Amino acid sequence: MTAIMDRDSVLAAALTAADARGAERLALLERWVRINSYTANRAGCDAVAEELIAAFALPGLRLERRAGQGTGDHLAWFTPAWDAPGARRVVLIGHHDTVFPPGTFEVWEPHGDRLRGPGVLDMKGGLAVIRTALAALADAGALADVPLAVVSVADEETGSEDSRPWLEELARGAAAALVFEAGRVTDALVTERKGTGKLRVRAIGKAAHAGNDLASGINAIWALARFIDVAQRAPEVDTGATVNVGLVRGGSSANTVPAEAECEIDLRFVRGPDGLALLDALDHAALAIGDETGARFVLEGGIRRMPMEGSSAATALAVRYGGCARAEGLGDGLAPLQGGGSDGNTVSAVGVAAIDALGPRGKGFHTHDEYIEVATLGSRTRALVRFLVGW
Repeated sequence: MTAIMDRDSVLAAALTAADARGAERLALLERWVRINSYTANRAGCDAVAEELIAAFALPGLRLERRAGQGTGDHLAWFTPAWDAPGARRVVLIGHHDTVFPPGTFEVWEPHGDRLRGPGVLDMKGGLAVIRTALAALADAGALADVPLAVVSVADEETGSEDSRPWLEELARGAAAALVFEAGRVTDALVTERKGTGKLRVRAIGKAAHAGNDLASGINAIWALARFIDVAQRAPEVDTGATVNVGLVRGGSSANTVPAEAECEIDLRFVRGPDGLALLDALDHAALAIGDETGARFVLEGGIRRMPMEGSSAATALAVRYGGCARAEGLGDGLAPLQGGGSDGNTVSAVGVAAIDALGPRGKGFHTHDEYIEVATLGSRTRALVRFLVGW
């Protein structure tokens, strides 16, 4: 860790510094939460980015800011040790966007040990954990020696389309990735997440008068309905993949053969090949139904995130972090396969062992009941300090 101080001394100093920064951590979190950073609110996301840049201006961290294309800007910080030849790199991952449009959920509501607000759990609380742990290491004179990068993106809630290539580039070759999404009520660590996909399917038929000229029309709604039935039945039961047609639109009036109809589909899958096979099956279904009905189908979209597949390396990483969590009174079990994706999927897909759900404990993310247990900000910070000092 350092040539000057032994590891135990560094750990003791960093844990003391982390505790001393508790009030500062809560104040920073309040500043970040009070700024609306809905993904589509680019100005708000960039305002939070400026706050993060100020907060992470720590000795031993170098900032890189990547302009978002249609999103807020993405941020990464690196220690000098990150660039050392043969460094055993670790990436700490977060995001500073939320799911709440301006004016829909803007509170900072402490109530006992609970704190309710947009992003306290998903995942500005996780960013506060990362920042405080790194500040504590800097206080102990040890931050620069840890080969780490911190990444915070501005588009995670919409699938990280813009930030994904950069995150893949940064993470590729790292030994480990820690993702600070919402902590579970049992503190269970996430090592597996389903992959996700989204499709917009348009059926294009031919309009006609339903009373006078029905036979010359091609009913796009009927063609799309046939496709929807096939799509909902497409996943094979034993793969764990799912299809959900969540939105349907079409037609202009009851007495007109509809010329267009469309639907939006959510896809989830456990293994990458199953997701690709599912897309292929839907393409073939569209072609076959088009041939039968005369309608033309247009499929847009595809896989958004490959799955975060469990591995022996991820399990070993969970065991290693779990020891640090136990030392701080947190749980260390493994969560079951999660249906929702995160940037943990992204780094896992490029071969990096990843664990997720390392933010403070809480419930209600993506709802107006989102809250954290404030005390776990401290225990999660201390667990991260332990992990990094031992890295």
